[in-house]
Amino acid sequence: MSRAEIFELIRDRLADILEIEPDQIREGDSFADDLEADSLALIELVEALEEELGERTVGFRIEDEDLQDLKSVRDAVDYVDRKVGAGS
Repeated sequence: MSRAEIFELIRDRLADILEIEPDQIREGDSFADDLEADSLALIELVEALEEELGERTVGFRIEDEDLQDLKSVRDAVDYVDRKVGAGS
């Protein structure tokens, strides 16, 4: 799975959760400051990613202690890219 595909997946899921258009989400956006995503929205995003990526990468999980380090869309893309890359 390429980095661009990961970004697209995160962007699309986040757009659904926040009820905005996907093209409003940029990789450099901060979840809290730019997208006004609260902690509940981030938990929904994590659950959506775990469900989607769990089918492709067995056992994919975002650890609770790692969640606090995900402050921007880029952080999430980097994190997933590392996890998916390490699993393949």
